[in-house]
Amino acid sequence: MTTTAAAPGWVAALYRRRRWLWLVAAVPAVVTTLLIMVILPPDQTLDNLGDWAFKLCPFVFAVLTVSLFPRGKFGPALIVFAVFVYMSYLDTELVMRVQAFARESATNDDAFGPVYQFELFITTFIVLFALLAYRLGGGRTANVLKTGVAAILVVISGVNDLTFWALNTVWSAGTRPAELKWASHMIVFLGGPPSVPAAVAFMAVHLALATIVVALPVGRWVNRALGATSAKGL
Repeated sequence: MTTTAAAPGWVAALYRRRRWLWLVAAVPAVVTTLLIMVILPPDQTLDNLGDWAFKLCPFVFAVLTVSLFPRGKFGPALIVFAVFVYMSYLDTELVMRVQAFARESATNDDAFGPVYQFELFITTFIVLFALLAYRLGGGRTANVLKTGVAAILVVISGVNDLTFWALNTVWSAGTRPAELKWASHMIVFLGGPPSVPAAVAFMAVHLALATIVVALPVGRWVNRALGATSAKGL
C-alpha cells in the first residue's frame, strides 16, 4: 500500500504541508475582512454577483482557515479567548451601533448600514466559533470543511429574511409586503425582488444543497487520495 508520505497527487502534497497550510487561507481572510469592515463604507445592499462574491469571500477563507487549523493542548485556552473577544468587543460594539442608529435614523437614511454590517460579522463569528470548537475537539479537516460549507449555504439561504417577513408585525404599509425587497443577495441571483414563494424556493434549494454537502463522504475520499486508511490531519 502507498504510504501517506509518498502518496502522489495534490491532496497528499497539501497533507505534507498541513502544519502551516492554514496561514495560506488566513491571510486573505484577514485582508478581505479589514477591507469590508474597516476601509470600505458599510453597505447593506449587494449590487451584483461580483459584489456578492467579494462580501462572501472572507467567510469562505475563514472556514478554510479553521478547517486547517492545527489541533493542540492550547484548544481550551483558545475557545475561552474567543468567548472573551465576543463579550469584550463584539457584544459591546453591536450595542453601540444600535444606539448610534437610534440617534441618527431620523436624519440619516443610511444609519442602519453599520448595524447590518456588524450583524453579519457576528453571524460569521458564531459559525466560525462552532467550527473552531469542532476542529479543536478532534474534527478532521475534511469534516470541518464540509460542515463549514454547509453552514455558509444555510447563512445565505435567506431563512432569516423569511422569518423576518413572517414574524415582523411592524410594517410602514400596515401589512406584510408581497416581495422581499431588502433581500439583495436573492435579487442578484433572481434578477429582482423575490416574492415569498420564490424566496421559499431559494431557501429550499440552499438547504437541500447544505444537506447534500453534509452527507458527502469527504473523509473517505481524502483517505483514498492519500492511499491510506487514516489521515489524522485531514
